[in-house]
Amino acid sequence: MKTKYVFISGGVISGIGKGTVAASIALILQRLGFKVAPIKCENYLNVDSGTINPIEHGDPFLCEDGTEADMDLGTYEKFLGVDVGKSNFITMGQIYQTVINRERRFEYKGEDVEAIPHITDEIQKRITEAGRKTNADVVVVELGGTAGEYQNVFYYEASRILSFKNPGNVIHIHVGYMPTPNHLGEPKTKPTQLSVRTLNGMGIQPDFIISRSEKQMDQRRKNRFALFCNVHPEDIFSVPDTKNIYEIPLTLKHQNFPDRLMTKLNLKKSREDFTEWEKFVKKVDSVNKSNKEIRVAIVGKYFSTGEYQLRDSYAALFDALQHSGWFHNVIVKTIWIDAERVESHGINLLKQKYNGLIVPIGWGERGAEGMITAAGYARDNKIPYLGLCYGMQLAAVSFARDVIGLKDANSTEKNPGTKNPIIHLNPRQKENVKRRAYGGTMRLGAWDAVVKKRTIAWDAYEKYGGFLNKETGLTSERHRHRYEFNNKYLKDFEKKGMIFSATSTVENLVEIIELPKSVHPFYLGTQGHPEYKSRPLNPHPIFLEFIAACLKKS
Repeated sequence: MKTKYVFISGGVISGIGKGTVAASIALILQRLGFKVAPIKCENYLNVDSGTINPIEHGDPFLCEDGTEADMDLGTYEKFLGVDVGKSNFITMGQIYQTVINRERRFEYKGEDVEAIPHITDEIQKRITEAGRKTNADVVVVELGGTAGEYQNVFYYEASRILSFKNPGNVIHIHVGYMPTPNHLGEPKTKPTQLSVRTLNGMGIQPDFIISRSEKQMDQRRKNRFALFCNVHPEDIFSVPDTKNIYEIPLTLKHQNFPDRLMTKLNLKKSREDFTEWEKFVKKVDSVNKSNKEIRVAIVGKYFSTGEYQLRDSYAALFDALQHSGWFHNVIVKTIWIDAERVESHGINLLKQKYNGLIVPIGWGERGAEGMITAAGYARDNKIPYLGLCYGMQLAAVSFARDVIGLKDANSTEKNPGTKNPIIHLNPRQKENVKRRAYGGTMRLGAWDAVVKKRTIAWDAYEKYGGFLNKETGLTSERHRHRYEFNNKYLKDFEKKGMIFSATSTVENLVEIIELPKSVHPFYLGTQGHPEYKSRPLNPHPIFLEFIAACLKKS
């Protein structure tokens, strides 16, 4: 069978939900018996997402192979239950870099190098290679941005050319926005009409329109789309707002989308199995209706964007908390606390009623003292605490200051001149920092570690099936950092009761720290990032154990 290609574009506004729609369509294809390769095409000239402030473009998603990608790759993993990586992520920076490097090596044999065909050829090459690499039946390609932006025109041109080269094997799905202005009270189709016309101007006629809106689309609006967008009514689908994005594949299924998709792609499904997904969605709905709730404080530094607060900066963390909450039949309500405000307003900001506290990923000096204060407050007040990467490092700094008595203890990331560098730059990273080689040079991707028995970490991995090898206590977590716990202080910590419950199999680096249960109900910091491995059908053991501890605190 020839590989099929499904391109998904968006119109009117960014953040319309293309990633969720792409993941939903990929899941539908998977549940119909096809092997799917999802791809995200990003517009920016960054080579990857690793050097982008999370406030600018959301939480970079960390893949198993170390790729720092757009957060939509996390959505693909959560829906499909498979690992994605380098071949599933394309940026315009990668494309330009590759083409220019080839030109410098004289690989174009003296030809004048131009955007078309050389840029578009490279885009097509990466898309088709991603399908071949995994032997995919269908490649689902999400085009970043919105139709009409100058940054993504070459992606659209590449999709048009690929369609021309592969008649009958390429379809285009356009996700448009249908707003309902308050002063009118009726949905308006004109914004999507105009974005489809933009597509037409690039030589692309969409096979499907998926309309995003506040409420379900009515027949009148569907008829307007059909008339002005030249798409048959049976190929126009409605995806209204929902409390749970995991309902969207079923929303499309109930509108007969899978059968229309098979017709357009000229495919025959080998099976149709949505049972597991339907059971999961039904359970989530039941939990959400139960009103059983716990409150978890997040003391972070990437919440604010202008006058607004941004969820996407910690998207993977919030998803992981949701997954584990649903598993334990409880709603996890998060309270966002700005670490800089803790610094300026003091510890009283933390004196709220909540069942657990998390200090998440972070970089640099800003807000660090507020995070150290939060880690100490949770320790002293027996509040279940989870430190993630920076949150683990700063919990160690807090312990060194308050328990060991090293008042000037710090991280060299925050204070390079500290006399007690509890957290220091990994020696292998010193040359990278000296050369300002920041992109893609951290300790990235999956790293194996061995967990000690009779610890919180061991209990979590054992209870919820997180070991690679239970006999040896072997686990693996994804990493994204330059700084490590300084093993010079290891014995000082152990004398004061800190447990180092996991160390890496390479370099003997500290991976997990915790306090014994006799001292604290749950106090754990992990250098890895379990949030990036959590999936709705398979929540991460560390988060499951944390939520269990929070429930006991309720």
